Amino acid sequence: MIASLLYVPGNAPRFLEKAGTRKADVVIIDLEDAVPEGAKTGAREGLAKWVPEIKRSGCQVFVRVNQSDRIIDDSIAAALAGADALYIPKVNSADSLVRLAESLVPHEKGRRPIAFVPLIEDMKGLFEVRAIAHGPRVTGLTSGGEDLATAMNAKPTPEVLRYPKLMIHYAAKEAGILSFGMLRTTVDFADKDALRAAAIEARDFGFDGATCIHPSVVPILNECFAPTPEEIAWARKVVAANETEAAAGRGAFMLDGKFVDAPIVMRAANLLARVEKGWATS
Repeated sequence: MIASLLYVPGNAPRFLEKAGTRKADVVIIDLEDAVPEGAKTGAREGLAKWVPEIKRSGCQVFVRVNQSDRIIDDSIAAALAGADALYIPKVNSADSLVRLAESLVPHEKGRRPIAFVPLIEDMKGLFEVRAIAHGPRVTGLTSGGEDLATAMNAKPTPEVLRYPKLMIHYAAKEAGILSFGMLRTTVDFADKDALRAAAIEARDFGFDGATCIHPSVVPILNECFAPTPEEIAWARKVVAANETEAAAGRGAFMLDGKFVDAPIVMRAANLLARVEKGWATS
């Protein structure tokens, strides 16, 4: 499972060489906003070195490509280097994903097709988000809070970002794919208490994880998005009780003074399934 995704500038060897040690579930090598124009080609060429080197640490590696005339070359380089997914900025139609997928096929012999995680960063993308979520290779969705606010000529406050981020989140959940983000901008990483509260809020809403731009935030995301030992114990108790009650012909029952029926049992079963797929239990 993916709780933490750490951005690392693709032109910064001193950060890239340490990226795999940061305990993030995913390292996102950024070829876009974090890299000045004159360094973009060099950063792309560096993927052949850095993607496999970072993956040897056990985490996944995504690459944020440039949404410009560079996107095809960036994406091919990421696929050839062995990246797990493309973080694709400023996606505003599913058709663009279809074209990108078609361009990658000849370069993917011997590897699984590289996955797509579109970033929704403008108003057109926001209103096309459901179609985008069902696009080819899409395994997750996220938003670009600063870009969304800019597109609205607004400030990136939690109040401004809350509804558009929830629209993107709901589209991901309807499509059965991962949803990354918090209901605020992630640029301000200095206020750790606020970040922790935002991560817990996002998890309560059903977000699967979130990105960060500083390694000090990674432990917070790993902790806040993972189920607690108490939640895991509760889920096991609910599932066990449901088996007993079902054998007795009862579909709903009381457990520790609280009513339990099918949706609650399903929630408990889903949590345990997530644990089995790799969430920490301590």
